Amino acid sequence: MKKTLGAVAAAAAIALSLSACGGSAPSAEAKGEINYWLWDANQLPAYQQCADDFTKANPDIKVKITQRGWDDYWTTLTNGFVAGTAPDVFTNHLSKYPEYAAKKQLLSLDDAVAKDGIKLESYTKGLAELWVGQDGKRYGLPKDWDTVGLFYNKAMADTAGLTPEQMANLDWNPQDGGSYEKAIAHLTVDKNGVRGDEPGFDKNNVAVYGLGLAGGGSGQGQTEWSFLTATTGWTHTDKNPWGTEFNYDDPRFQETIAWWAGLIEKGYMPKLETTVGASLADNFGAGKAAINTTGDWLIGQYQSYKGVETAFAPTPKGPEGKRASMFNGLADSVWAGTKNPAASVKWVEYLGSASCQDVVARKAVVFPAITSSSEIAAKAFADKGTDVSAFTTHIKDSTTFLFPIADKAAKVDGIMKPAMDAVLAGKKPASSLTEANNQVNALFK
Repeated sequence: MKKTLGAVAAAAAIALSLSACGGSAPSAEAKGEINYWLWDANQLPAYQQCADDFTKANPDIKVKITQRGWDDYWTTLTNGFVAGTAPDVFTNHLSKYPEYAAKKQLLSLDDAVAKDGIKLESYTKGLAELWVGQDGKRYGLPKDWDTVGLFYNKAMADTAGLTPEQMANLDWNPQDGGSYEKAIAHLTVDKNGVRGDEPGFDKNNVAVYGLGLAGGGSGQGQTEWSFLTATTGWTHTDKNPWGTEFNYDDPRFQETIAWWAGLIEKGYMPKLETTVGASLADNFGAGKAAINTTGDWLIGQYQSYKGVETAFAPTPKGPEGKRASMFNGLADSVWAGTKNPAASVKWVEYLGSASCQDVVARKAVVFPAITSSSEIAAKAFADKGTDVSAFTTHIKDSTTFLFPIADKAAKVDGIMKPAMDAVLAGKKPASSLTEANNQVNALFK
């Protein structure tokens, strides 16, 4: 998720207008019930509070919130567009909105932004621009941002003799994996108590994997491998946003994926087939993995596991000595088919205001999009004893890169997911990704 961001600091809190906004129906009155969808259960309490506060200030508008799991969320939403039963407002993703916008499923917010004086500069640098489509129209107001880091079991690291300083300063290269692979190997333990870097290690009977595996990462690899490939100078597309030529045939990409997949063969990472239907986070909570690479939106969940102290470290430095993290930012969008556009747009404006984002910030679950609200979140995390510098360091040091935004995302995933899975499963070499890349680029011819 990304674009080079300014430091998570400065910028005054901006109270966004709650006045009625017409959107595509300027004469409509903002009243009635609107349906709002989100997928993150951890954020549901905060947004329910926002909805309650919003209705208190706007008694004529009621907000009904529905939370669904990630996969079910997008399937149901897509079906809703077709059936005419989609929610009035929903949390949107950078990988999804280009296709929705192209199919005219999203309401443009430009008139509302201009009419109600929305201060786009109040958002963390780079976020507001992400939600302007190829047609120049705005399809969302930013709600949060995230970066990627290492979530590790502190007790396991301590027992292995790995200090927090060492974990925070790992390095990586695609040839031998650097100190990052050394740490992963040392944290891997077989059922006889032998570590992955010790003689007699049994890679076929592993009790604790040094690195957990969520899956192949499809074509983005946000939390799986993108923070590694980016340190080699590789980029997903020829330009971002709106690239039309993908680079999965680049030797730098394939070398990185070959190294990553090789961790499975060495016994340091679980086999792909064991991840089907499994939860990466819950496996960590059960003590089956020492390190997971994932996003800051899961900080709370990882801290909720009883008997497990989760610590956080930034992504490893790459061959040129710099870290990298994909930067993603979610937004709230209005369905073009809503029967209540005025109330829906008004709710989106509230979701994008400091009034709501400060509420979210105090829950210490995610980093809100408004800079001042993000500062509140950082303090809320600190008050809970959570050091989030592993995630904010990318903002401070400008080591983020943008989530790949392009058309035909669903079709690209349809090609890249099985291609990546085949490599992770050991059925095909990383060089096979050249053919997948040819298929992807053919979509844009």
